[in-house]
Amino acid sequence: MDSLMPLRTTATAAARPRFSFQLLANPRPRKSAFSLSVPTTIFTSYRARNLSQCSPVRAQEDGSAVVSESTIPEKDALKIKEWEVERFRDEIAASQGIKIRRRPTTGPPLHYVGPFEFRMQNEGNTPINILEEIVWHKDKEVAQMKEKKPLLLLKKLLSGVPPARDFLGALKESYSRTGLPALIAEVKKASPSRGVLRENFNPVEIAKAYERGGAACLSVLTDQKYFQGSFENLEAIRNAGIECPLLCKEFVIEAWQIYYARVKGADAILLIAAVLPDLDIKYMVKICKLLGLTALVEVHDETEMDRVLGIDGVELIGINNRDLGTFKVDISNTKKLLEGERGERIQEKGIIVVGESGLFTPADIGYVQEAGCKAVLVGESLVKQEDPTKGISELFGKDISAKDAAS
Repeated sequence: MDSLMPLRTTATAAARPRFSFQLLANPRPRKSAFSLSVPTTIFTSYRARNLSQCSPVRAQEDGSAVVSESTIPEKDALKIKEWEVERFRDEIAASQGIKIRRRPTTGPPLHYVGPFEFRMQNEGNTPINILEEIVWHKDKEVAQMKEKKPLLLLKKLLSGVPPARDFLGALKESYSRTGLPALIAEVKKASPSRGVLRENFNPVEIAKAYERGGAACLSVLTDQKYFQGSFENLEAIRNAGIECPLLCKEFVIEAWQIYYARVKGADAILLIAAVLPDLDIKYMVKICKLLGLTALVEVHDETEMDRVLGIDGVELIGINNRDLGTFKVDISNTKKLLEGERGERIQEKGIIVVGESGLFTPADIGYVQEAGCKAVLVGESLVKQEDPTKGISELFGKDISAKDAAS
């Protein structure tokens, strides 16, 4: 063979893997050279056919190629369906500006390309940044956790869980009481960019110190590999008599995680627009409302903000000033995303905006408040303090605890 036209793939332009095909079977080659023209619709047309059928490409004596129907094992048909669903998901995500892939790129099952052996280069199997690496690991982690605690079991466990606390109401009450952005103080031991933030890490004691200092709500990191957090920390804080509503700070990729967080004592959960397509966010916001949870939907840029503002039911938006790809921080990002028409739409919808990352001084708090934030989420600048309660007063430039208001 002198030339061979590869099948067209559905990989996105942002992370297009290189493919190579090797002819495994050529029934009766009669010509010294021929050009094989493979129909480019073979992938996309598959959705219209029965999943139990496959259309391999077969080379003919005259150098042409035909598509023939052949029955394949059910397990192989399932693999083909799963691969197509994943490619379709990636296409939708890419159309919404999402660059983070849910899992490493894989090629189609061998039956999908008939007599051609599919080989994929390493390019598509390397994470483009730390966020994608985290998401890939989370995909495997969640699959393992679901085997131990299937959704049916979680739904049964929900009957013994106390009602969720009003996360959104706590933020509004604090803002009304202090005239300053309500504080969501974060219980976080480490981060990929900063390493270990606090060696003598006692999540319950830190949470109590935050509550004494005037935190309206608490955020608890539950990712173990990259942040050294855990759902056990969340559960321990919930069972320690702390009254602040709790945000489960997790990298959510499936609705199952929302149920699991609720069982462990969460009152709110983080949804990251850089990871989740619009349809997933819509569905997960509805699940949160069903379970009594508040959804904090996090955005990083104008595209994500516009997407989230177009989703009904979103009441709380977090603007992360940290680029989750490079981990660089710029608090002017908050102001940029709240200017003009976007800011007007937020006010019309009654959405509360949370400023996140890069907040270390009273001037920083004042800056994001002036931009339009009624709440802030702060972790590093507080958890590193020897006395987190005092650290809150220093961050806001005054005592914002309830006892101060009472006096």
